[in-house]
Amino acid sequence: MRFAGFLAVGVPHDGTVELHLRATLPALPGAQRVPCYTFDIYPPHGREPAGMACLRVGDSPLIAYAGHIGYAVEPAFRGRHYAEHAVRLLLPLAWRHGMERVLITAAPENAASRRTCERLGARLLDEVAVPPDCEMYQSGARSRVRYVIDNPYEERDPR
Repeated sequence: MRFAGFLAVGVPHDGTVELHLRATLPALPGAQRVPCYTFDIYPPHGREPAGMACLRVGDSPLIAYAGHIGYAVEPAFRGRHYAEHAVRLLLPLAWRHGMERVLITAAPENAASRRTCERLGARLLDEVAVPPDCEMYQSGARSRVRYVIDNPYEERDPR
């Protein structure tokens, strides 16, 4: 997949949350970073963000630990499935970019994030150790569980 540029996104919404584009960040190959959309998650009629979500477009060694989609919900807004809704709103953007699948990672002990992946229908791939030279290791991450969601519009080799 070759990144052809950032796409118009409007304000994705589903009646439970809406995503407001905060920034688009270009690739930083030396840092293993791919192009990224960052959104604030707002509840309906909300005046303050309930959290954030991002879509990283492309692959790099860092994606194996950080994932293509990341999210965080502020403590006051947790328990309302806002992360799940945000991811569902990001998936069509990933598919528009021609991504064959998205990887979502979580800390093994983060039960809420793992439940979000399960509610999304993501398939558990494995648990991997974060290598010491990875910036996530420097922030305290030692392992990640990895989930994948396949693009339903991609044709797959039946073999």
